[in-house]
Amino acid sequence: MNPLLVLSGVCLILLFVIAVLAKRVRALSEQLSDADFQQRSLSTTYGKISEQWFPLMEQYPYDPQGFRFLGSPIDGVQFEEDRIIFVEFKANRSQLAKNQRRFRDLVEAGEVYFEEFRFTEPTD
Repeated sequence: MNPLLVLSGVCLILLFVIAVLAKRVRALSEQLSDADFQQRSLSTTYGKISEQWFPLMEQYPYDPQGFRFLGSPIDGVQFEEDRIIFVEFKANRSQLAKNQRRFRDLVEAGEVYFEEFRFTEPTD
């Protein structure tokens, strides 16, 4: 048998095996990506549900009667006699989002203000 013909046959078989393996790797990669997305989705849902209950938990250091839920971009505001606290609840390993870090930095820099607006009815 011609050695060149045998080598060509082996190369074709190897190319076929590589193509099959590459297809399988792509499929597994997609499954992993889907599983990762589902995990992140579950974590987000858990966080959204949990943040509704955090002010009622024993570990919450303030009177929950003074908490007002906002939802976004921060979870809420805690009103105390001597201060007002912006509150963001995080579960497990979740981190502040970019805009939440920016708001935190503005608060820490003292760039928080109280403004009153009055609107009057137009006169005819």
